[in-house]
Amino acid sequence: MIVLEKRPQPSKAWSYATPLVAVLATMVCGGILFTLLGKNPIEAIGTIFWEPLFGEFAFYYRPQLLVKGAPLVLIAIGLSLGFKAGIWNIGAEGQYIMGAIFGAGAGLAFYPLDAWYVFPIMVIAGAFGGWLWASIPAFLKVRFGTNEILVSLMLVYVAEQMLASVSLGLLKNPEGFGFPGSRNLQAYDSAHNAELIAGSGMHWGVVTALIAVIFSYILLNRHMLGFHIRLTGEAPRAAKFAGVNPARLILFCLGLSGALAGLAGMFEVSGPSGVVSIDFNVGYGFTAIIVAFLGRLHPVGILLAGGLMALTYIGGEIAQSQLGLPAAAIQVFQGMLLFFLLAFDLLTNYRIRAARSEVA
Repeated sequence: MIVLEKRPQPSKAWSYATPLVAVLATMVCGGILFTLLGKNPIEAIGTIFWEPLFGEFAFYYRPQLLVKGAPLVLIAIGLSLGFKAGIWNIGAEGQYIMGAIFGAGAGLAFYPLDAWYVFPIMVIAGAFGGWLWASIPAFLKVRFGTNEILVSLMLVYVAEQMLASVSLGLLKNPEGFGFPGSRNLQAYDSAHNAELIAGSGMHWGVVTALIAVIFSYILLNRHMLGFHIRLTGEAPRAAKFAGVNPARLILFCLGLSGALAGLAGMFEVSGPSGVVSIDFNVGYGFTAIIVAFLGRLHPVGILLAGGLMALTYIGGEIAQSQLGLPAAAIQVFQGMLLFFLLAFDLLTNYRIRAARSEVA
């Protein structure tokens, strides 16, 4: 009989090995999935992981790693702070949407003014939009003890309806011949999040993501607030004796994660996307959960995991166009990564042991 035995202390070896084992298991099971779809599994996996980096058109795809990875890292950093404290913000997708709406709305309010201060105002508005949306579950949890998982998740669907509403109404392009969607912010210089170095993929969203990684590392390892976050997640009772204010921590973690998600949405709508449209959101807020756990909730790990997930995004798009793989198969492939990560993470706290079944 196979039983799970709790370890006296979490295994550091399994803690570091779990992401690597999860990636390998995803490749194996993903290969089986691609085989069932009638595709060559080695060719499919090679296309996903090799083509964007070393393929014939890698010079075009490599900058896209920064474009795709930046919002994932920025959102995941905010989520990781809450997750470390046991505060579960599952609604980053909604905060991402609201940041895009607030940021684009602030920029379009100045249209066609050509002024240097338009973009900084958009940055503040985007962060405020995400913070405001995340503050709703934070306030409800502090005031009424509601579950932040359910509230933040349900607010995603409210945000999606608001996105559709402004695309068809408040932010609709008056010169768009009746089509839904805002003006193209890429054509409005004061509101455009352009590349800092042409052809590099580096824009202000990428810079902000790198700053967030550094800030998060310093906060968690060099600041008393970071100690309180880690202590609350690891030993809630000890945190109470240490004088940690749980309400203040909830407001801080949810608010900060919302602000970072809002910034990601603002940088995306003012840069790579360019317009507020009904289908603006592409699931970055949910994918960032995978990135946070794949990176072991560590800032540097999240940076690497964001790059890996961006690779699957770009490689998946190449596989769809070159091999005819359905988009749903790529999404299943990405979902497998989180599944195996959580499954193998069990071995960090438990060991598998063979035991004799006792005779009654």
